[in-house]
Amino acid sequence: MGFDQRVVASLVALLSMLACAPSEGAIVPAASGSRQPNASMGAPGIGDPDFPFDGNGGYDVSHYGLAIGYTPSSKHLDGVATINATTTQPLSRFNLDLSGLEVSDVTVNGEKAIFSRTGSELSVLPATPLGDKAAFAVKVTYAGVPKPVKDSSNLGTFGFIPTPDGAFVACEPDGAKTWYPANDHPADKASYDFTITVPEGVTALANGEQVGEPTTADGKTTFRWREKHPMVSYLATATIGKFELHKGRTPGGIPNFAAVDPKHRGSLNNLFNVSGEVTDYWSKIFGPYPFSSTGGMIDDFAAGYALENQTKPLYGGFAPDQSIIAHELAHQWFGDSLSIKRWRDLWLNEGFATYAEWLWAEHKGTNTADQLFQTFHARPASDPIWKYPPGRAQARDLFNDSVYTRGGMTLHALRKAIGDETFFKLLKTWTADHKYGSVTTEEFIALAEKLSGKDLTSLFNAWLFTAAKPD
Repeated sequence: MGFDQRVVASLVALLSMLACAPSEGAIVPAASGSRQPNASMGAPGIGDPDFPFDGNGGYDVSHYGLAIGYTPSSKHLDGVATINATTTQPLSRFNLDLSGLEVSDVTVNGEKAIFSRTGSELSVLPATPLGDKAAFAVKVTYAGVPKPVKDSSNLGTFGFIPTPDGAFVACEPDGAKTWYPANDHPADKASYDFTITVPEGVTALANGEQVGEPTTADGKTTFRWREKHPMVSYLATATIGKFELHKGRTPGGIPNFAAVDPKHRGSLNNLFNVSGEVTDYWSKIFGPYPFSSTGGMIDDFAAGYALENQTKPLYGGFAPDQSIIAHELAHQWFGDSLSIKRWRDLWLNEGFATYAEWLWAEHKGTNTADQLFQTFHARPASDPIWKYPPGRAQARDLFNDSVYTRGGMTLHALRKAIGDETFFKLLKTWTADHKYGSVTTEEFIALAEKLSGKDLTSLFNAWLFTAAKPD
């Protein structure tokens, strides 16, 4: 996740172009002697100051069409990605994020393009430079053995993770690039179509809804899935393996899909039932459910975490309790429908989902949000949670307890300051105003002040931005 000087240096050598560090999606000017001297190059980062090489500048993706074949026994993946996008500047060159896989062909608008690889950057030079605000399609053919990211300072192992019977695919924060070329940053959302071919007898699961029935020929089965709603790259999944399925609807009528590895078959009905109950309840508290289906998956991979993959949260090797299910399904609103523009605002995802756990306990009568708040607030001033301001999530420690717990405490402090009526109106207004969009902490603070009619500067400074225990 850090700034890799080798990426820039190698791109310069390979492309004979001048590159500079991105700034808020900045244009990287072409050097003299390039094929199109007056055209521009897309920046090798989307403009997130804490993750300067995540994502890319110069274009906005609207749709990914991912066709992959995967063989668990060899761990080999064959892929063809068709990416529909629109330029945000004139482009003579642009980058995609892709790591560890061999690219054999790239076309832009049907014309063969020149491409090069350095680190996790796939640099593409279209045969015909692209104008500003131009729609274009990139097709990338690639193959290899996916290698997940191993980052102990964040989630540990993430991305496309081979398992004995398939793959566990959980990509937060930047593991999408381990299995498909992408603008791999949450600020660029797109719809998805998945066509996944696996050996007969193996199931392939992805986001959204299944398109038609699986088709089998020559010992291989193809599954098709479609997520028509905008989705960030790290939420895309292609989880593959042996699964037992339960399909139906929540009591409120929302399509519900649960899948578990056979080793967890005893948890299938509970996962289905609790996911349905939670989804219906959150629809009352947070506003209408933003997607076309809900549910979850349990795979037999001991990840040590769960991830809120859009429409299908993924639980890594354990049967989740109600609190964890409540957390992951709250993310369907906070993190999935409303996504962060910058990683430093991660508390908008995790603090909200943590507070949802407290609201669920309150709903079930097992605890109250205030009791939980007081328990955490009783931690001594020397506790590390108070030294980490959650409103400034740190690149090398994104998933710190403070982002979750102190983030949740921020919401309870706000609830006490503005009252229940305004607080719950705020949650519904927040999710409605930014449905399927991208958000920042500043936007949330502004809305809280608008609805409450109060100056909340000192509250948010104390809870989000100060390295000290709030009173």
